[in-house]
Amino acid sequence: MISFPRLECWNNMTKMATVVAEVDKKRVLCRISSESLRVKFGASDDKLMQSVVQHRMVIQEAAKRLIERDDFQEDGSVLIQTADL
Repeated sequence: MISFPRLECWNNMTKMATVVAEVDKKRVLCRISSESLRVKFGASDDKLMQSVVQHRMVIQEAAKRLIERDDFQEDGSVLIQTADL
């Protein structure tokens, strides 16, 4: 089972938002770039995290599909790209 607690953060160095998925009681970090947030949702630089909150369901569904396909990065995270949304 995959669930999504309301945990998200912004990394200013990587310009990525991270939302957390819980998969079989393990946390999986699901990352989405500022570029994807701008392209898909029209997010401005000062409202990137607001965009994550506003489009939480779409982002979570994309993350869920990637997890179910075992599409993990080397570090165990999931990278949500514009085409995944």
